[in-house]
Amino acid sequence: MGKFLENLHRSLLLGVFLTLVAVTALHRSSVTEPLWAAYFLMYVHVFFGILWIGLLYYFNFVQTPTMPKIPAELKPGISKYIAPEALFWFRWSAAFTVLFGLVTAWVKDDIVMTLEVRAPYTTIGIGMWLAIIMAANVWFVIWPNQKKSLGIVPADDAAKAKAARVGMIASRINTVLSIPMLYCMVMQGAALNIG
Repeated sequence: MGKFLENLHRSLLLGVFLTLVAVTALHRSSVTEPLWAAYFLMYVHVFFGILWIGLLYYFNFVQTPTMPKIPAELKPGISKYIAPEALFWFRWSAAFTVLFGLVTAWVKDDIVMTLEVRAPYTTIGIGMWLAIIMAANVWFVIWPNQKKSLGIVPADDAAKAKAARVGMIASRINTVLSIPMLYCMVMQGAALNIG
């Protein structure tokens, strides 16, 4: 089993297989129901959201504060290999989180109400707008600046330093926004039930 799990793709396939087993065992009779489909879309949305916010927190809680402590000769290991790979998953998980969130709201016929932030959808609407702002920040501020600071696109040393700071500040803004965003996402059910 250890050899099997050494490969990420095989591990992910095993997770998908076990999910299909759970679907078959627990919800076989309801798979064709629209409500099940809406909740399954929500599951996919949450999966990508965990990946996105997990990487956001990795960058802000681990990588950025640790980089000054890493000896100069070891930093290329982070900047040339780990950071570009993490940023790939970071930006695409942001895109898929928003996509599946919007599709979930559309399937549940809540899309207009949540995007307009009208009661009883104010809580989820605010959460959705925060997530959309955060995703735009990932794609239009963080990623372009990280490409410069990591040397993925050509830039002189001054431009790299400036881009690193702009990218870091934008990432910190996303960390700040993630806290109320997560609150709004989780508390929507309570908002509907307790007002």
